[in-house]
Amino acid sequence: MKLNARQIETAKPGDKDYKLPDGDGLFLLIKTSGAKYWRYRYIFAGKEKMLAIGVYPAVSLAAARRKRDEARQNVAAGIDPVKVKNYGASAAAAKTITFKEIAIEWHEFKKNRWSPRYAADILEAFGKDIFPALGNLAVAEIEPVMMLAALRKVEAHGATEKAAKTRCWCGEVFRYAVATGRAKFNPAGELKSAMVKHKSTRHPFLRVDQLPDFLMAVDGYTGSIITRLGLQILMLSGLRTQELRYSQWDWVDLDGEKLWSIPAEVMKMSRPHIVPLSSQLIALLRELKTLSGRYRNMFPGRNDPSKVMSNNTINRMIATIGYKGRVVGHGFRHTMSTVLNDQGFNPDWIELQLAHVDKNVIRGTYNQALYLDGRREMMQWYADYIDHLRLI
Repeated sequence: MKLNARQIETAKPGDKDYKLPDGDGLFLLIKTSGAKYWRYRYIFAGKEKMLAIGVYPAVSLAAARRKRDEARQNVAAGIDPVKVKNYGASAAAAKTITFKEIAIEWHEFKKNRWSPRYAADILEAFGKDIFPALGNLAVAEIEPVMMLAALRKVEAHGATEKAAKTRCWCGEVFRYAVATGRAKFNPAGELKSAMVKHKSTRHPFLRVDQLPDFLMAVDGYTGSIITRLGLQILMLSGLRTQELRYSQWDWVDLDGEKLWSIPAEVMKMSRPHIVPLSSQLIALLRELKTLSGRYRNMFPGRNDPSKVMSNNTINRMIATIGYKGRVVGHGFRHTMSTVLNDQGFNPDWIELQLAHVDKNVIRGTYNQALYLDGRREMMQWYADYIDHLRLI
């Protein structure tokens, strides 16, 4: 039953606090002191939350109902009323919230809709390229030229694709800030025409005759052992760099089936993938386990083991040993495919090893198991072949 003014006015304090409900989550809390507080209870992101609306009689019944209705509209739009109150209720609050604060809030709101890998990539890009330049600035005061300057630093490293993705992510943050009353406009919205257009190119790779010298350079690398092992494992597994970086020790069976089973959420094509382990891969993984086996991640972050190795780590090693521009981590997949096809291995084995999508899903699921023995033989041959090239 709805409240009326007389009920509210005549409500007396009791031995304990008690509530007078008005409907749709709104109620009046009567304290033992006699004070009367308006509260709105609601569900947001699966959790029960409470919004303090005001004190009676400063906030009348009609005003409390209006504020409740506004809060209900925010919940329906995916906006937390408490956040609106804390940050968006006044111009002063809107001027003080920083880009980093609103970006983290947006990320928390959206991350359940993303894969863990995608969510981590966004935070990594912000933490490395955007937060140092703009993170502590009030989101409402950031101008397009300031946003462009931060993104052009990314472009200056040749990472035009990353710059384009980061611009889009920043644009999403600003649109969220506008929708929740923390900003008036999106300064990233008009930057596309002022940025370098990304041109997709084939990943550089090595020919077979270039591998012996490259392998010698890898063996002579004096930097991080984990990084060197990562590159060697990448060469023998056929994985993408992202799939390698996000792998966890629980997914690897070194003693029983000798398989590396990667779940769908980590794979580019969102399908689970199995890597049969050659004896050389097992030896490399055992060495790696002595270094990172106490962590969940096979390739933990240098400063925070709960995170994963940076996406540029392997390519930086490649540059250090003198092969910048001649090969990248992803290029070893091309080399593997070329060698195995030239040797006449079953093309379906090769495609499954590289985790390429089989257009016939039923056929692909069947072949994943059917071709496992063949792929074991193929991957052992390839590891032996790479070892042979070291002797040339």
